[in-house]
Amino acid sequence: MLLSASGSSGIMMIITYIILFGVIIYFMTIRPQRKQQKAADEMHAAMKAGDSVLTTSGFYGVIIDIMDDTVIVEFGNNRNCRIPMQKEAIAAVDKPNLKKTEEE
Repeated sequence: MLLSASGSSGIMMIITYIILFGVIIYFMTIRPQRKQQKAADEMHAAMKAGDSVLTTSGFYGVIIDIMDDTVIVEFGNNRNCRIPMQKEAIAAVDKPNLKKTEEE
């Protein structure tokens, strides 16, 4: 009787450790990644024509047009370098209209 009781308590401790490590992994990796993805999705949904953007490759530009999953971004001062790219390639958005209303 003692052997079976100690054997089952050892298995319960192993299962408890596995569950504990699973919870730790969830809160340290999966949850923050989901928050970051949600913030990026909200940023991409709020983009509008005229917003200044920073691409994942480090280029600054201005959004000219937005389609389903594609945006047309204008780069440079000469106004003739327009490149279509996916929304996921936009790393940061600067809304110039919000800054003007805050200053007034």
